[in-house]
Amino acid sequence: MLRYSLRRILLMIPTLIGSTFLVYFLVFLVPGDPVLALAGEKRLSPSTIASIRAQYNLDDPFLVQYGKYLMNVLHGDFGRDFNGNAVSTLIATALPYTLVLALSAFLLKIAIGVCLGVWAGLRQGRLPDKFNLFFTIFFLAVPGFIIAYFSQYVFGIKLHWLPISGVRLGFPIAFILPAVVLALETASPLARLTRTSLVDVLRSDFIVTATAKGLPPRRIMWVHALRNAFMPVVTYLGLSLASLLGGSVLIETIFNLPGLGGTLSRAIETQNGPVVVGVSVFLLLFYLVCALVVDLLYPIIDPRVRHV
Repeated sequence: MLRYSLRRILLMIPTLIGSTFLVYFLVFLVPGDPVLALAGEKRLSPSTIASIRAQYNLDDPFLVQYGKYLMNVLHGDFGRDFNGNAVSTLIATALPYTLVLALSAFLLKIAIGVCLGVWAGLRQGRLPDKFNLFFTIFFLAVPGFIIAYFSQYVFGIKLHWLPISGVRLGFPIAFILPAVVLALETASPLARLTRTSLVDVLRSDFIVTATAKGLPPRRIMWVHALRNAFMPVVTYLGLSLASLLGGSVLIETIFNLPGLGGTLSRAIETQNGPVVVGVSVFLLLFYLVCALVVDLLYPIIDPRVRHV
């Protein structure tokens, strides 16, 4: 296990370098001058523009810019934005809001997706299975921003039950609506995966053998069927937790939440490249760590899995 963990950590290094290179390259290709975009309608003197460009290495060739940035990241420095604020400080300030939203949506997603998938898998071809099919198709087909705007209109404007913007009312009231929307948007693939995995396991030979031996149905379900059916589900859940952080950009923007998603959205609008790259690199690191944890959890879930 230790050898496998070290190998996986070493493989994360080229993945991180390649991904940061791609993100930095895409930000580099954005048309326009970020200094002029930062100034807006206010005119800056040529000396001020030259000073800002020199401070952020904007006049250097792309590879030189990327090399300097990568060396700073390796020393734990994500740079500074065009307002002089440390990007690491911006991330630390915004991260708690995103974590609260992502974890709340993650728990709701498990409650909805896993329960609905198991219910449908145990009732194949019956009403629960048909409802699960309708649920997954509907929320896969309808874009998330439509669900968000509809929920704001119904529960915020018409019924006045929940706030539709900001975090002034604090947790949990300010996060209920965005967390539910984000959970519904991502629970449909989980429900479908859980149902399909459980159906496949229930048709396996070892389940037939256990039934023929007269084992109690409850023991067959909890000890044998669900444990094996949850292997692909755990993989999906581990990676989806990381993707929820990145996928919250749209939801945080719509609900005006001061998290990483909102920070990234505002940075893209103002062409604040250091913030875009810094937040993207942080989300990538989180995703790689989640993928590593999922791999290491396999032997705990199923002792038959052993990493060589």
